[in-house]
Amino acid sequence: MTSSGKTYRRYTNLGAAIHMLQTKQITLLSPEKWDDGNDRHFMEVYKDKRNLQTLVAICLANDADTYGHWRVFSPAGDGVCVVLRKDLLIASFEGVPGVRHGEVDYREIKHLNGHPPTVYELPFLKRWPGRSEREYRVLYEHATEGTKAKDFPLPDGCIADVVLSPWMPESLVASVKRTLKSIEGCSGISMYQSTLVKNHEWTSITDRARNDGR
Repeated sequence: MTSSGKTYRRYTNLGAAIHMLQTKQITLLSPEKWDDGNDRHFMEVYKDKRNLQTLVAICLANDADTYGHWRVFSPAGDGVCVVLRKDLLIASFEGVPGVRHGEVDYREIKHLNGHPPTVYELPFLKRWPGRSEREYRVLYEHATEGTKAKDFPLPDGCIADVVLSPWMPESLVASVKRTLKSIEGCSGISMYQSTLVKNHEWTSITDRARNDGR
């Protein structure tokens, strides 16, 4: 099941974004270095119980631009969010051998204690406190092929926007945008800096604040 939104967001860094734009591919990586130890454990158990040599995955966000996503997944000034068209991305993975994809199901511990999940469910389960992430995952598994990374082609038009970190120094934004747009096939992609932490329209409202006598 997927949400009603039209895009997924891949929070990453500038180097990975350049790779995506140049190769027109999306890269699934080993979850062994994921920050969340609960997620790592679930994926390790899934891999072991299914006797897999390869288990790689990518995590995407359903929601619009949020402070939490930037801080958790792209906290540095070279952070980048690549916005992907949902319909094209999902269609590109349909029927691909070894690929599973879907929205993450957020469950409470008290519910799982009485009804443990199946092994097959593990890659798409997270704890209830993380539900605001509204995460979508794509994973690739293989019983005999051994790899820690796997590239998959992105269909034409799949990349809708490239959003630069709200903490990127303003003096660098124009040069970074110019460089990214110079990549073949990227000149028409919308590119801009997130204004989450420095929105001039928002801050200008304080200049019009009304004194109501309190």
